[in-house]
Amino acid sequence: MREAIHAALKEAQNSQDKCRISVLRLVLAAVKDRDIANRNAGKDPVSDKEIVGILSKMISQRKASAADYEQGGRLELADQERYESKVIAEFLPAQMCEDEVKQACAAVVEDTGAAGLRDMGKCMNTLKQKFPGQMDFSKASGIVRGMLR
Repeated sequence: MREAIHAALKEAQNSQDKCRISVLRLVLAAVKDRDIANRNAGKDPVSDKEIVGILSKMISQRKASAADYEQGGRLELADQERYESKVIAEFLPAQMCEDEVKQACAAVVEDTGAAGLRDMGKCMNTLKQKFPGQMDFSKASGIVRGMLR
């Protein structure tokens, strides 16, 4: 995954796409920061699975910022945040469609033996482990909540 990000950065530099360059540099900086934190903790460099988590977090931060900018009437900044989200999302695995998310949620509820809302956290943790970056977990949360009532 690192190689794909580096290749995209080189391509952006060759085409002189300044916005894309800055987003890709932010992504690489976030990965490098996590590498440094892992090294200080005596762990290995981040894996592709951890990179997916980093990217997912970056996208959710940008979505929240875009919503805040929209509420504040700063549409140009909201558009910038959405563009950054789109660039980052290129490196995530393909997103599951709504039917696939529902099937995955049903399978996890059944596999974990969840009986009520108190098991919600267990179900969501299992989904996050099995399908990192492949679904919108806020939507999945609503689906699981509906199944556990």
